[in-house]
Amino acid sequence: MSQRTVPTVTLPSGEAIPALGQGTWGMAEDPARRDDEIAALRAGVDAGLTLIDTAEVYADGGAENLVREALGDRREEVFLVTKVSSAHATVTGTADACARSLERLGTDRIDLYLLHQRGDAPLPETVEAFTSLITQGLIRHWGVSNFDVPEVVELAAIPGGTAVETDQIPYNLTRRGIEWDLLPRCRAAGLPVMAYSPLERGRMLGHPALAGVAGRHGATPGQVALAWLLRQAGVCTVTRASTPAHVRENRAAVDLVLTEEDLAELDKAFPAPDGPRPLELL
Repeated sequence: MSQRTVPTVTLPSGEAIPALGQGTWGMAEDPARRDDEIAALRAGVDAGLTLIDTAEVYADGGAENLVREALGDRREEVFLVTKVSSAHATVTGTADACARSLERLGTDRIDLYLLHQRGDAPLPETVEAFTSLITQGLIRHWGVSNFDVPEVVELAAIPGGTAVETDQIPYNLTRRGIEWDLLPRCRAAGLPVMAYSPLERGRMLGHPALAGVAGRHGATPGQVALAWLLRQAGVCTVTRASTPAHVRENRAAVDLVLTEEDLAELDKAFPAPDGPRPLELL
């Protein structure tokens, strides 16, 4: 396979972001892995995986600290995504959480700031906080995470709510429920979906259908699963890799072109939904 440029997905604002990025969920939890995790993040940026996704709750802020340590000297090369937890999503709570994230990340702005999950805080307050943070130059864009159709509809009706740039949700071959209603609605609105846990935290990788497709291409099951997502219109994805070798494996998924035979086999093994389903959260 010849190496292709990492594809991009365009946000509603018109900015293009990498369709394959690096996640940090589960990082900064074991000091023995820290050097490998730092090396992996840097190797990913070298390979064009410049979208970095983290959150204030990952390792209680430790993942944001890890990102600063790994990429603080390469800030201008990355598109930085982090999240405010639902517990902090009031006007003042969001502002305070953003200040803490900026300090941990060692930067003066966040490229995309997400509401991690809907909680008790009034959604209009969170939108108001995001709008204020943009005005102050502390964040460049905002979005949401784990929003299903009712929440997306509610958001669109809030003043300023249509400025949302993405909905980050679990989506992979084993979790295709969004294809019935949420994904079409987002596509119609020009709202990209950012898929997390594209490999179902590794649980799907032993499936024989993935092994069969991978074998025909000389690829790995994980590369097949990522390639399946990367061909979806309006979808980008973030996945964690804790070593440079794993990063290179993920990056090679960009070069994998699935055939109609491959796609039919995957559809048979992992059927599309035949009716509406609630969003399946991890």
